[in-house]
Amino acid sequence: MFNRKLTFIFVPDTSALSRQLSVRVWHLWGGSIGVVVLVLLTLFFASAFLTTEVDEAEMSRLQAENEELATKYEQLRSDLDKTDARYNELVQKEIAIRNAFGLPEINTEERQLGVGGPSDFVPAVVDQTMQLVLTSEAEVDRLLRLSNFELEKYAELESGLADLKDRLDHTPSVMPTHGWLAAGYGMRDDPFTGYRRLHRGIDISNNVGTPIIAPAAGRVKTVIVDREFGKMIEIDHGYGLMTRYAHMSAFDVQRGQLVERGDTIGRMGSTGHSTGSHLHYEVSRNGKVLNPADYIIGEM
Repeated sequence: MFNRKLTFIFVPDTSALSRQLSVRVWHLWGGSIGVVVLVLLTLFFASAFLTTEVDEAEMSRLQAENEELATKYEQLRSDLDKTDARYNELVQKEIAIRNAFGLPEINTEERQLGVGGPSDFVPAVVDQTMQLVLTSEAEVDRLLRLSNFELEKYAELESGLADLKDRLDHTPSVMPTHGWLAAGYGMRDDPFTGYRRLHRGIDISNNVGTPIIAPAAGRVKTVIVDREFGKMIEIDHGYGLMTRYAHMSAFDVQRGQLVERGDTIGRMGSTGHSTGSHLHYEVSRNGKVLNPADYIIGEM
């Protein structure tokens, strides 16, 4: 079959002679196959060339992006180191505040609770940029958890300081009036009976009408005229603390009234069992009388 010949006759449209061409069949098949192969090879090499050019361009672009990302992550690492240092400064300040005000400290184990774990693991097989990405993500996660913990502790610290401030505001700490100390706290001879007994407060002498102030915030519990103490006021400061002011000449507050440190509550006098114008001042905690001098750290 392939040895057979095909004859092609070419007839011109003029008076010229016609021509014929005889070609074996296998020559036609071989030529056709050769043309097809040549076209395929041309397409293949052209595609490979274009692919190589595209890959090199894409590789160059990706490499440039990779270098840019590496620079950015290096900067991020630097910023994270600064943030970590500032966080540690905040921790030290919190510890200092707790120590200054006698508030309980937070131990190291509790501060690090929940920090670390599988997210901190960086595979050794990844490239340098990916290692920077993974370690940076782990550091950000660690700092976020630590900062949330520290925010909670600062909230507790704020609450503790607020409670402490309230306690201090309600703790008698100043002289309730101007004058000189006429009698101190302790055992002494009673000027009226002659018997020795406990003097439950201190006596501060001055002129009748000398202002008397509240040495701390509180609520006026008692405003009465007593046979022994004369005109007397008692203030409940909370936290078990009470103060008493006796032998007054006048009241400037009413029962149930809220007072702040420094508010005038009355005037010095010599009412009740008194030998002269003075203020008898007492301090008690949970019903137990204390030396008022221990609660005076400043002037009015």
